[in-house]
Amino acid sequence: MDIIVLVKQVPATESLIEIAGDGLSIKTDAVKWVMNPYDEFAVEEAIRIREKEGGSVTVISAASDAGVKAKETLRVGLAMGADKAMLISDPAVAGCDGLGIARLLAAAVKDLPHDLIIAGQRAVDDDNYIVGQAVAENLKMPAVTLVVKEEIADGKIRCHRTVEGGTVVLEAPLPALITTQRGLNEPRYTSLPGIMKAKKKPIEEKSLADLGVDAADLAPKARILALKKPPDRTGGRIIEGESPAEKAQALVKALREEAKVI
Repeated sequence: MDIIVLVKQVPATESLIEIAGDGLSIKTDAVKWVMNPYDEFAVEEAIRIREKEGGSVTVISAASDAGVKAKETLRVGLAMGADKAMLISDPAVAGCDGLGIARLLAAAVKDLPHDLIIAGQRAVDDDNYIVGQAVAENLKMPAVTLVVKEEIADGKIRCHRTVEGGTVVLEAPLPALITTQRGLNEPRYTSLPGIMKAKKKPIEEKSLADLGVDAADLAPKARILALKKPPDRTGGRIIEGESPAEKAQALVKALREEAKVI
């Protein structure tokens, strides 16, 4: 079984995020970049399926520059156990929104053998929840999102998908795309032997021209108008009163007259 995993590099959660001078982006000099956490579930699940079914795992990412950070993320996937890696590297990637990235990834995937595509349900930086589903749409294949369990048999994949208040079981023919949810698995740590092997595995690089994609077709449907920090929080307030009833009355009055939420 040939499995493709879509991965992205994102700022680590402990990084201090500061708005750049243009007011439209973040400062990246001191940011630590890591593989998107939901993509770690995707890589882990792909490796587990390959261990059971045989085949290969290819990790793919896109970057706007020479792709140093993206290559580091791809090598994490290789160190976890992926067999191959591909990087779409082109300056046009910088201006892409989720739909543009999905078009690029789909263009790269369509010429590769694939029975299953796995993606994180979302990237924790943009929180768009769109790339995986849009890749499936571009490739005209079924997609099942927020998967917490999957089983493959008889050319089909059966998925347990989280919904509000429970789960639903869905089945789709292969090839298909699924996105990950917490609980699907526990991603493995990269071992020293795995890291050393990953350094020797080549990363295939593709440009827009290689994929037959015109930069004009990647014009974003949405753009950032401004980035602003949330307002500073004020200190808490203790509601005074001689009795619980008085405190409740004072609280209701404050919520109605000051906060104006009731």
